[in-house]
Amino acid sequence: MILPRLTHFFYSFLPSSNQIGARERLRSCFGALIGILITGAVTSLALGHSSSDLPLLVAPMGASAVLLFGMPASPLAQPWSLVGGNLIAALVGVTCARWIDMPLAASALAVGLSIALMFPLRCFHPPSGAVALTAVLGGPAIHALGYRFAVLPIGLNSLVLLASAIVYHRMTGHRYPHRARARRAPTNDEKAPFTRADLEAVLMARNEMLDIDVGDLEAVLGDVEVRAYRRRMDKLDCARVMTTGVLAVAPTVSVSSAWAILVHHKIKALPVLDDERSVVGIVTQMDFIRHGALPPFMDNTDARQVGDIMSVPVKTVCASQLVADLVPMFASFGHHHLPVIDAAGKFAGMITQANLVRGLHQQPISDVDPPRPAAPIAMPVEHPA
Repeated sequence: MILPRLTHFFYSFLPSSNQIGARERLRSCFGALIGILITGAVTSLALGHSSSDLPLLVAPMGASAVLLFGMPASPLAQPWSLVGGNLIAALVGVTCARWIDMPLAASALAVGLSIALMFPLRCFHPPSGAVALTAVLGGPAIHALGYRFAVLPIGLNSLVLLASAIVYHRMTGHRYPHRARARRAPTNDEKAPFTRADLEAVLMARNEMLDIDVGDLEAVLGDVEVRAYRRRMDKLDCARVMTTGVLAVAPTVSVSSAWAILVHHKIKALPVLDDERSVVGIVTQMDFIRHGALPPFMDNTDARQVGDIMSVPVKTVCASQLVADLVPMFASFGHHHLPVIDAAGKFAGMITQANLVRGLHQQPISDVDPPRPAAPIAMPVEHPA
């Protein structure tokens, strides 16, 4: 009993896998190499031979390079976080070193106060904690600089490293400084599972700092929604979402009877079937308007039949066809009603935009769920009750 618990405990120490490709890893490594090299070279030129005791690079810049080149989207790696955090930590560290004689106490207070100031000033940068320690424990050469330590080497190192990161990321096609990508806005037919206010409320309730911008988190979750949405669509076929038991008419039905069916049943379209129940057309309210076949404008002696005003040819879809294939038809080609045919080419049902939306908002569908059997088709008589 103890061994499995210990195994699980130590297993939790293992790091989670990252989702960074080999090319991006190489780009980050090479960027950090270039950034540190340029920072050291520029600082060397600035110092000249005046002070050989001062370091060209302070150790915290290595940690800053990891963030700027390895995690450029992190809020901790943004320009103000880098420059503001390092300058604040340097000033706090120098102050603590001057006023507190005990190095250990000065170090602890410098780090603590730096964090306390970085939070409200929104320049949280983890390597800045090492900057505060360097100001206290850096030795006589650092102490002799006093507050100039915040300018050289800290200020210069930070600015040159930042400039190197901006240029390098631009040259390699990466966004830096990072701006959160806007979340895809849901369409009118989609329900947004969460809002920005919901996300901020949850983060506030968690009361812990996450190393990701809220806008990025919102965009990532939005992309996850879209991906899950498409995955569900890939498991939905027309047979699962179509309306069965649909009213249909023959081409020989009179126009007045077809209009009476539309009005009586409060529907907008009727598929037109031949004697073998194959789809030969569709008649919609627009067909009646286009042909002047509405009762107020139609002569009592009008002998036209549905076959005279129906829309042909009509686009049909197979019952086994994926719903994902229907989205462009509804979105881009103006279709509002699509007749569904079975494997034998016979009419099986109808799909409308409402069916599509309702199907996409169903509970997740199992891969082994059988498709729904189609209900029998009702062919109305010429004059409905």
